Amino acid sequence: MVDITHKSNTLREAVAQAIVKTSSQETIDKIQNNEIPKGNVFEMAKAAGLLGVKKTPDLLPDCHPLPIEYTGIEYEIDDLDIIIKMTVKTIYKTGVEVEAMHGASVVALTMYDMLKPVDKGVEISTIKLLKKKGGKSSYKAHGGNLSAQVVVCSDTISKGEKEDRAGKIIVEKLEALGLTTDYLVIPDEPSDIEKLVIEQSTDLLIFTGGTGVGPRDNTPDTIRPLLDTTLLGVEEQMRKYGQDRTPFAMLSRSVAGIKNGKVVLAMPGSSNGARECMDAIFPHLLHVFHVLTGKRHD
Repeated sequence: MVDITHKSNTLREAVAQAIVKTSSQETIDKIQNNEIPKGNVFEMAKAAGLLGVKKTPDLLPDCHPLPIEYTGIEYEIDDLDIIIKMTVKTIYKTGVEVEAMHGASVVALTMYDMLKPVDKGVEISTIKLLKKKGGKSSYKAHGGNLSAQVVVCSDTISKGEKEDRAGKIIVEKLEALGLTTDYLVIPDEPSDIEKLVIEQSTDLLIFTGGTGVGPRDNTPDTIRPLLDTTLLGVEEQMRKYGQDRTPFAMLSRSVAGIKNGKVVLAMPGSSNGARECMDAIFPHLLHVFHVLTGKRHD
């Protein structure tokens, strides 16, 4: 199966459709009057559809087992067609499109099985996804008109004694979102950090490094008093995302806030820590610029 461990739980929803085509009004009348020999078509098919949704990962090898938190089945009769609409919801790391389509298919197959003794012309058609939402794919934020500066805070990297990886990961992820990005390496000196925060000219200023508890980890203590507003939810999301993957993330002192209408972030200096923080909050964090300035980001 595809690796989804880097994803966050979000509300996911999918709506799928299937159509059962009957060949006569007599069949439709028998369904509505509950005269089909095998039983109530709508109720039997609904029960089968619920089981179909739950059993999706048992039958389709690449589907992840996930908690199904809502399944809704609606019927509409259009002339001789029975339109099946299947809605599935979950709060999880991956979507439920296949579950919805599989459930709709099982509903349609159950109807076919129940109707074939009385209607030799019954058939199934148009199994398709109508809509989906949730996850990053449904959030179309793009940073094409935003600028960012990535600052690596490290004594050893600034001296050329160690190669930076975290800062380059952040740059790569920002550029994939369309942001224009500058890159800078400085020692973990409070005066250098303070100057960058006060003189910030880019929409987004991201520091990486110096967020631990070591004697030279000055970044959070320097940045926090300078902020106009602290984005506590963003900080919590970065830490929670990290702690879901390693307990050592509890030692990170990541920072998020606003200074003069600009966003300031401080992330860990490890490559995994930086990557996880970026995955935790982007692209959704870009919405803050719409709130602050009305600047388009999609």
